[in-house]
Order: sequence, then structure tokens, then C-alpha cells
Amino acid sequence: MGNYYNNDYDREYERRDTYRYDNEDNYYHEHNRHHQCDNHIKPSIVKPSLDYNVSVPISLAKSLEGKYFVGHVENLTFGRCTGAWARLYNPKDSGVNLHVTVWTVSDLSESPFRAGIWFNTNPPGVPYKSNFVTPANLALHPLPKSRIKLQYSKDVTGEPNGGDEAYFRIGQPGSTLVSEEDGKFIFHLEVPF
Repeated sequence: MGNYYNNDYDREYERRDTYRYDNEDNYYHEHNRHHQCDNHIKPSIVKPSLDYNVSVPISLAKSLEGKYFVGHVENLTFGRCTGAWARLYNPKDSGVNLHVTVWTVSDLSESPFRAGIWFNTNPPGVPYKSNFVTPANLALHPLPKSRIKLQYSKDVTGEPNGGDEAYFRIGQPGSTLVSEEDGKFIFHLEVPF
């Protein structure tokens, strides 16, 4: 097989234009790339008519909706009979339920520590608001604002008042505790975690 022509216009440019190699059997001229004939190669990929069922992780789905937030608090200091805490607080005017996906605690000290997970409690000390909260999806405009508050307090004395200590973890020096909750911790309005 050789070149094929669409019309006299293509013959005029035969010697001046570059030919492209398509496969072992066919060459085609740039002007004829949309030409269809029996000698022209048909696409080798056939688009199947399939129905697709895609599973999207809930964290990705909520991020796409602008409802997935990440954050941290500044370094917490404690010791010599004092403690520290950080919490997610769902105020009564938030209008949303709080789902906890993952939490982490990193130990930068040289001593082990105990991390208690409390539900529905009032912690000791004065709560401070963390400024380190952001939506996970930064492609949205305007960026959504979290209605949940990330709060913390350091060098406090005493235990949390009321509520339940759901469980605790022991962290080793220089380690990070990570707990994947996958949204199973759900808190209604005005409930701290």
C-alpha cells in the first residue's frame, strides 16, 4: 500500500508535506487524516458498552462536598502533675453532626504518655481555639468553614468532669499514636470529643 489521495488538492502538496507512518501497512498524509476508506485503518480499541459501579471512599466523598476538615493544635505541654488536652467540640448552633475519621497524638518528649479518649465531658482548664484547621479540599471557592471547633489547653490540673472515658492508649517516647475511626464516632450538637 502507498499513499492515498482525497482530491487534487492533496496531490498538489504531496511532495512538500511530511508523511506520517501509521502502521506497517499504511502511510497517511496530514491533509487526509480524517479520510475514511477501505484502506484506512479503523481504531483498534472498541469502546465496550459497560455499566460501571464505582466505590468512592467516604472521606473522599465528604472532601469533594467540602465537609472534610483536617487540623492540629500547637504543642501541648504537661508534666509535674499537670496534663493537657485537645478536643473537637460541636457547638449547639453548628447544625451538623460531627464524624471523627482519624486522630493522632505525637510524643516529642523522652517519656511515655497516656492518651485518654473521653466522650461528653468537660475538661479542666480554659479552652483555646486552634487556628490550624483547614478543609481538605482546597479546590473549592470560597473555601468552606468548619462549624466544629478544635480546642486545646495545656498545663492543666485535674481530670475531665462527667462523661465517659471510652478508652486510652499508651504512647512511647518519640512515637505517634494513630487511630482510624472511619467516621464511626458520631457526635450530635453540643457534644465534645
